[in-house]
Amino acid sequence: MSSSGSLDIFQREGFESFISSLPAVTIAHQWGGSSVGKVGGKIFALYTIWNETDEWRIAFKCSDMSFEMLPELQGIYPAKYLARAKWVDVSPTSELNEDDVRAYITEAHRLVAAKLTQKLKQELGLSAQTFNPKKKKLDA
Repeated sequence: MSSSGSLDIFQREGFESFISSLPAVTIAHQWGGSSVGKVGGKIFALYTIWNETDEWRIAFKCSDMSFEMLPELQGIYPAKYLARAKWVDVSPTSELNEDDVRAYITEAHRLVAAKLTQKLKQELGLSAQTFNPKKKKLDA
């Protein structure tokens, strides 16, 4: 368990518990048993192992700036097969703490959900205000 009392994000149960707490998330088990977090059918985060000699890691979509900065930290790399789409791969021994990892996964969810069609966002019950924080509602 992490210091905040929640499940360890670098264990499957903790990863799945956390991403399930985000709006409109589904989890698929595919690609050799990876846990794949999706919103609107689009992947935003993975709990995965790239090969038998590796360790289980978390990979997620990130902003352009985060994609440039995060791999400069120990234990964080451009994600195998997904780097061209601005994904990083985070080892349990990385410099990020669990709260940071949760925050980046939450942002990955927001980035992917923001690109869904308005119709799909509405069907999933995703608020436009949540994904477009710069737009302010005008009072009538």
